[in-house]
Order: sequence, then structure tokens, then C-alpha cells
Amino acid sequence: MPNATPVRHIRTDVLEIAFEESGPKEALPAILLHGFPYDPRCYDAVAPRVAAAGFRAIVPYLRGYGPTRFLSRYTPRSGQQAALAHDLLQLMDALKIETAVVAGYDWGGRAACIVSALWPARVKGLVTGCGYNLQNIPASVTPADPAQEHRHWYQYYFHTERGRAGLAANRRALARLLWQLWSPKWDFDDATFEATAKSFDNPDFVDVVIQSYRHRYGYAPGDPAYDDIERMLEAQPAIAVPTISLHGDADGVSPVAASEGHSKHFAGPYQRRVVPVGGHNLPQETPEAFADAVIALCRG
Repeated sequence: MPNATPVRHIRTDVLEIAFEESGPKEALPAILLHGFPYDPRCYDAVAPRVAAAGFRAIVPYLRGYGPTRFLSRYTPRSGQQAALAHDLLQLMDALKIETAVVAGYDWGGRAACIVSALWPARVKGLVTGCGYNLQNIPASVTPADPAQEHRHWYQYYFHTERGRAGLAANRRALARLLWQLWSPKWDFDDATFEATAKSFDNPDFVDVVIQSYRHRYGYAPGDPAYDDIERMLEAQPAIAVPTISLHGDADGVSPVAASEGHSKHFAGPYQRRVVPVGGHNLPQETPEAFADAVIALCRG
């Protein structure tokens, strides 16, 4: 079913961010953040539940996706973790949101985790897919076990110019393959995929994605504007805000065991919930479980 929520736009320092909004304007906001390669359609069954519970659901398109655009052609097309966190803070400032529940997975979960760790006064609660999502870039040279390296094949593909060309030429086919590999128990149809795939036609999509996957391994420079944030993240700061971590037991990119020891990164109230049959795209595959976590933190 096509999304009926109108798309709004607001300007930050470097972006015109497109977002969708529902629920009472005066209510506590819950900002719902998508990952790669997805878009706000993943929250089509979550946002209405959050709004019906009396809260304000805000679902932005990340940089490089859908109708979100850079304001200047001179701004580096960076997808690094610090840039995503910066965008979340800038969105909150532009919408005059002092405090919100922030929720996300993959790229969006990383932005939510970073803001929760570094600016906890802005966050009432955090829902994170797969636990602690801050990248430890200085440690990225240490290889993982072979099974996990195999799951990250697409990242190493993007480290090459062949991979850049492959993403540019086959963005839909590649994204669909990742959906299938990462969510093996999710039986999505063509219409569901195409509703999201349109967001990959953004003119900056390829550049942002490639920079993201190269930067996290130290193979591409970051945007100097975010150097201070990246330096703070090197310490792998703890997250002290109330947190619910959701991990699908069928996640094809991050096995459920990967987050078992993540409680050490959380200094405040922390719950880890394993979601049966859930894959990587939890809000779209298991919207009840995701919405329940968001609403629980909104209610405090």
C-alpha cells in the first residue's frame, strides 16, 4: 500500500532533509531512522502505532536517500558515522526538539547510538538494532572471524572501483540481494521492495554509500567538519540513556550472538530483546516488537 503521509522538508546547515511526520505536534517525539539499503517505508507499520499511542513520529530520509538533498555541491558526500549523527542533531535543532526518543538500526541505529552517547541530554530513550553500533575505526584493521568476514563481502566490494561501478549500475539488484541475505525469513514482494528502491535514485546515493563503507575501515578520508566527533568516538563512549536493544534471531549480517556482550557499553537502564524470526530490517519485518520498544521508552 502506498504511503499516505505527506513528505515535509526542512533545512539544516548542509542538507534539505525530507521527512514524514504523524501524531500530535505537541507530544514527545520519537525519531525513527532507517539503515542501508532501506528508507522510511520500513516504518510504515511502526509510525502509526507510535502516533496512536499519543506520541509524535518523525521519519527522515538519511543523506543520500530519496528526496533529501545537499544544499551545496561543495559539501563532501560523506556517509561516515559522525555525519549521520550530526544530521540527527541538526534535524532536532531545526524542528526545535529539545529531547526525543531516538530509534534505528544499521546506519540509523548508529546515528541514534552516537547522539545518545555524546549528547545524552537530548535523548529520553534509545531503541537500537543489534546493540552498540558505534564503529571502532582504529580497530578496524583487526580481522574478524572468517564467517563474519564472509557476511561483510559487500563492504569489501565497495572498497574497489569495480564495487562503485557495480552499485551505480545495479543498485536495485544489489539492494534486493542484501534484503534477501539479511532477512532470510522475510517474504517481501516486488511492490514492497520497489516502494523503497526509488530512494536509491537519489543523485548522491552511490557517493554517500561508497564513502561510508570505505571510511569505516580507514580507506577514505572523512569530512573535516566532523573530525571532532570522530575523535570522541575513538574512545567508544558508554551510553547512559535508557536503552532497549533489539536483535533478530535470523539476522543475516549480524548474528544474534554478536550483541550478547554489549551490556558493558551501556551505563544506564538496558534491556536486550531477541526478536523471533526477525532479520536485519526489524521495523518492517516485526513492526509490533519495534513499536512496543519505542512506546515503552516514550512512556518512560
